[in-house]
Amino acid sequence: MMISTTGWRTLLYKETLRFWKVGFQTVGAPILTAVLYLMVFGHVLEDHVKVYGTVSYTAFLIPGLVMMSVLQNAFANSSSSIIQSKIMGSLVFVLLTPLSHWGWFLAYVGSSIIRGLAVGLGVFLVTIFFAMPDFAAPLWIFAFAFLGAAMLGTLGLIAGLWAEKFDQMAMFQNFLIMPMTFLSGVFYSIGSLPPFWQGVSHLNPFFYMIDGFRYGFFGISDTSPWLSFGIVGGAWLIVSAVAVHLLRIGYKIRG
Repeated sequence: MMISTTGWRTLLYKETLRFWKVGFQTVGAPILTAVLYLMVFGHVLEDHVKVYGTVSYTAFLIPGLVMMSVLQNAFANSSSSIIQSKIMGSLVFVLLTPLSHWGWFLAYVGSSIIRGLAVGLGVFLVTIFFAMPDFAAPLWIFAFAFLGAAMLGTLGLIAGLWAEKFDQMAMFQNFLIMPMTFLSGVFYSIGSLPPFWQGVSHLNPFFYMIDGFRYGFFGISDTSPWLSFGIVGGAWLIVSAVAVHLLRIGYKIRG
């Protein structure tokens, strides 16, 4: 099926402009939140925790906070856009266009990737004043940042299609996205956990996003970056197939 290049690019521009016009809230606020996390946890644990032998806790924490910001904001972008458009009734103007379901997918997920990476870059640029992590494998950094943003942008699209009110969206984020993010090794290495909880962590796909991303900085991780890449990539293909199918049938957006 041919995809209208002009159509999806126009919607992508509109969705990018939507969050950029309120950048102080959508980009600036998450950066401030990440810095506060770093100041609190770094100050309390810097002298008490050493990770991977020689890595300081603050340096270890920075990639985790960057990736957490990427994931949360990528999800928030597509989910908030869809649910707001549904509630306000403005989604009908997109439905009237001849845009295919692939065009919708590329535009909403693409804008989520842009927002996630923009926030992640902002967090990194601010937090490196506290500690400068290494760049052992830069390609892995970009690969996992892109895949993580795409994964959560796609999940946000599915959540936005499913939810019919803000309460349902908040439930999805508070009881699924936030717990999985915080229990993925952002603030700790799972190697410090008891065996049972290490096994539980390996069932969390968010762990592989953050662990692989962190490998790009230090060249050390709790699991192989290739395994993480395969799991995250495979998971994204699955959720993408679900999202495209829901868009194709007009799930909860067409009468």
